[in-house]
Amino acid sequence: MRARVRAERARWMKQLDEATEWMVDNVETYAPTWPAAVLREMIGTYVTHARAMAISERGDDRKAELLIELTDPVAVFGSRGWQRGPRLLPRSVQRLEAIIAAMAAETDRQLAASAPAS
Repeated sequence: MRARVRAERARWMKQLDEATEWMVDNVETYAPTWPAAVLREMIGTYVTHARAMAISERGDDRKAELLIELTDPVAVFGSRGWQRGPRLLPRSVQRLEAIIAAMAAETDRQLAASAPAS
């Protein structure tokens, strides 16, 4: 049973990798369909950071947590959610920026911890 669970987990992580790779590779095909420049910039930022998270050296559990955190402020604009943009957009952009800053701080801490002492 453990081997099957590990295999399924590996399959999910492969799908996450492939999905973030596809988003980056194809952003120029779907980003222009978003109705406002600020939304297009937000999706570009999201896609770039989601891919960076997917290829990072973080553990699988942390990658999944971060992807959920990154997706939350952007997901509200999927489908027809962009129509609520004037009310939701400023807060969503701030949340996305805060999550990205927290990810960068986490990376900085990990790099500092792994750096050889001088």
